[in-house]
Amino acid sequence: MDSAAAELTARGARVVGRIVQRRGVSDGGVRKMALPYSSRTLLSYGKVREVAAACEGADADVVVFVASLTERQQRVLTGILGCPAVSLSETLAAD
Repeated sequence: MDSAAAELTARGARVVGRIVQRRGVSDGGVRKMALPYSSRTLLSYGKVREVAAACEGADADVVVFVASLTERQQRVLTGILGCPAVSLSETLAAD
């Protein structure tokens, strides 16, 4: 994430936050380790809410995911988060 933030900053972005989804840390998370991530959002429901709140609090213009997103995930996340959701690789390839 440090290198992603540095790359984005070098391209003129202002990184206002970083959020990591860690699975397997809590007892509940350990039980869910074998389950796939949500194909709809790539994140758990609670993490999506956390990201949405962070976007609103920081008045974010875009959310950059280090992981690749499908077109469907981009549409769903953009609708939920209230700003465009893009993958890092897509962002870097645009330049």
